[in-house]
Amino acid sequence: MNRREFLKKGGVAASLPLALPALNSGCASSSPAQATQARQSGHLSWLEGKEPAVKAGTTWGHPWPQGALTREQPLSLVNASGDKVPLQSWPTAYWPDGSIKWTAHAVPAGISLGDQFQVKKERGPAPNLPVRVTTSADSITVDTGVVTISVPTSGEHLISTLSRDGRTISKNARLVGLVQDQVEPDAVAQVFAFQSQTQSVSVEQEGPVRAVVKIEGVHQIDKGKQWLPFTLRLYLYSGAESVRISHSFVFDGDDQKDFIRGLGLRFDVVQRDELYDRHVRFVGENDGLWAESPQGITGLRRDPGKAVRDAQIAGRKTPPLSEWPSDVSSRLKWVPVWNDFTLSQLSANGFAIKKRTKAGHAWINADQGQRAAGTAYVGGASGGVLFGMRDFWQLHPVQIDIRNAGQEEAEATLWFWSPEAPPMDVRFYHDGLGQETYEQQLDALRITYEDYEPGFGTAYGVARTTDFVLCVMGATPSRTTSVNWAREINTPGQVMAAPEDILKTGVFGGLWSLPDRSSPKKKQIEDRLAWQVDYYRQQVDQRHWYGFWDYGDVMHTYDVDRHVWRYDIGGYAWDNSELSPDLWLWYSFLRSGDAATFRLAEAMTRHNRDVDIYHLGRFKGLGTRHNVQHWGCSAKQLRISTAAYRRFHYYLTGDDRTGDVLNEVIDAGEALTRVDPTRKLANREPVPGPERMQVGTDWGSVASNWLTAWERTGDDQYRQRLIGAMRTIGGNADGFFAGTYGFDPTTKKLFAPADGEAQVSHLSAVFGLVEINAELIQLLDVPEYKAAWLRYCRLYNASDKEKIAAVGKAFGTHLEAPHSRLTAYAAAQNKDSALAKRAWKEFRLPQEFALQWTGDHQAILDVKGPQVLNPVVEAPWLSTNDSSQWGLAAIQNLALIGNAL
Repeated sequence: MNRREFLKKGGVAASLPLALPALNSGCASSSPAQATQARQSGHLSWLEGKEPAVKAGTTWGHPWPQGALTREQPLSLVNASGDKVPLQSWPTAYWPDGSIKWTAHAVPAGISLGDQFQVKKERGPAPNLPVRVTTSADSITVDTGVVTISVPTSGEHLISTLSRDGRTISKNARLVGLVQDQVEPDAVAQVFAFQSQTQSVSVEQEGPVRAVVKIEGVHQIDKGKQWLPFTLRLYLYSGAESVRISHSFVFDGDDQKDFIRGLGLRFDVVQRDELYDRHVRFVGENDGLWAESPQGITGLRRDPGKAVRDAQIAGRKTPPLSEWPSDVSSRLKWVPVWNDFTLSQLSANGFAIKKRTKAGHAWINADQGQRAAGTAYVGGASGGVLFGMRDFWQLHPVQIDIRNAGQEEAEATLWFWSPEAPPMDVRFYHDGLGQETYEQQLDALRITYEDYEPGFGTAYGVARTTDFVLCVMGATPSRTTSVNWAREINTPGQVMAAPEDILKTGVFGGLWSLPDRSSPKKKQIEDRLAWQVDYYRQQVDQRHWYGFWDYGDVMHTYDVDRHVWRYDIGGYAWDNSELSPDLWLWYSFLRSGDAATFRLAEAMTRHNRDVDIYHLGRFKGLGTRHNVQHWGCSAKQLRISTAAYRRFHYYLTGDDRTGDVLNEVIDAGEALTRVDPTRKLANREPVPGPERMQVGTDWGSVASNWLTAWERTGDDQYRQRLIGAMRTIGGNADGFFAGTYGFDPTTKKLFAPADGEAQVSHLSAVFGLVEINAELIQLLDVPEYKAAWLRYCRLYNASDKEKIAAVGKAFGTHLEAPHSRLTAYAAAQNKDSALAKRAWKEFRLPQEFALQWTGDHQAILDVKGPQVLNPVVEAPWLSTNDSSQWGLAAIQNLALIGNAL
């Protein structure tokens, strides 16, 4: 019986409205449960289950219950064999009592932890090869005990030398790029080259296990224009032969004349070996390897002998030339030397390798494939550099160039925007269609769901981050080692605590629980939750949601007629955090510990923190509502830039770039002085303050930004801000039903409006307000605020009679099932069993027919043939709004009132 026959025969019955079949890849519903069981409580483990083959040094985050860890308490790590391992630890968040809430940890390279290990409250050993940092006026030197790098404090080079065993292996690492002033096919464009210019260098950590060097700068065109400001961090671990690099840049160009033609990281590699003892390697797909020498000696008309051939293929130094057959050694001058190699990946589904002898001569096609790993090696038997880029094909168009492999110094460039691709074009996608007035723009919104305003659909200020690794090798790596490094670069080893242990600490407000399939009804919900996550994971690949600006985001709403997501229709295209898919995925991961869920959530965070938020300019601190282009909508709002969506990633991983963005938005509320999100609405009630703050989307975002700043720093000013605002809301008779408060961005104070008609928006509680309020109420004792929030939670889904009696108005109830979690919260806080039953009714009834058996649209369809370009699985009734909000309601209801099922 196939899927469609199963559905037609009633496999999804009315009595089991949420039981959905798995997708083509297997039973998604069992995966998270299995992942949870695999993580042993009281132990740490690797996210993907097994210790990585490459032990490159790693960093992770760890939660602690309130009062369990003081600032003075030393920590150590005990590996699976019971041995103490060197550990570097630092706090990343604090509880209100000053005890540590989150720590970050780093372990050296080359040390086996095993599959399960533990952090202990005791002092651990020092590393055998401590990282040493030396600072001078013009450079910073970092020595891992294996590799030494020198970082100039100014100039064009990020790293001047990379050495091993006293020998310089590589030098002159720098950022390079190309920009052109025209992009239309019939235009004659001028192309300008640019490269990095360092403005400041600082040491953020200096060992003994991990050192971090932060470089800030710009790109400069000759000695003229400076643009594309960047922040770059170098991570070096004790005993490591590698340098991890995280690079973020902000686009600050003119989108009408600055069309980026190429962006890349370039460095030189010193060549000491004979031509035939040099090697170029590219890791392809499925652990495949393309490996050749600039001067190949296999396949010749005369055979150099098996020992010679085997050595070159393996990357070892070949026997002395005197031991070669003379009919080969005497004729090596006739064997071409291939100086230049290129691997280009211009789409998610195809790469090509080509090579040439030198400039001025033809390129020869060498091989092709689908998805290259983005890892390469250039050097010789006596050493070289293995290098790679994370999410290589996912962030296409990308390219790896190796030039002058036959010369004394080779040059390698890892392009994160390929110069062989069309130039980057970030212009707005239409001409405005005559929408000059707010009235016209609001009318257009009614048909395309796009909130347009001239000058607002700009990419000025958006960012992108790329991660690289440079491995300074003492010899050509074996084929297996090359592949293992490619795996580590693409999927860095991530340590994680067991879901049960994270839950016990009480972090993130207690709005989640472990998966529970102990009853048929709970199993229905759990299976649906797991299915939804897996459905989106597969949609990313089936719909090819990849690309430099796009990877990590998902689409908003489906087009059932074209069998595509509405990628080209106004506000229905890229989701941009609309209705909190970030929260849904992170809570899903916390519950399950599932690696695939983590990677999906992490990719979304890495995208949204950079691309969907403005980091410079007029809109700095704000994010962009959903649109055909990530920056296209004129609704620039705090609800997108909120720390509520990114703090999970920061605390779980210790990621410094995510930490930077959390810092950027601390005072994002000041942007309300530049952009009023309600400017297009007529007849707005005045507020007693210089700016307007919506009590839901704006306040929830500002509160999450201040809460995160307070946790991370322990600075009491943020606690005072929170308490003051909470008392204002709680002390107002209308509380959360007031809708809009006054806000002074200078003093950070809220002002209560005069008593008026209740203002209720179905969006107020679906952008993180529920989750942040749970934490605020947990951490801060402001009874009036808690009472106001519980009143809102109880009344939102209440009957019209109850609403009129309470606030004098029977406001409409939208998104009833998602808001059932508000009812559940009130029920749990008040221990009200009747309210708990009401919450489950609100949650379940709208879902009884959620599969929408209408016409030919069955619950889940395999669409093939001429209906679509490529075969896909579709659930045409499902939108990201439905998934994220339904998912959050399910997760939180189970945690709050699961015993009422």
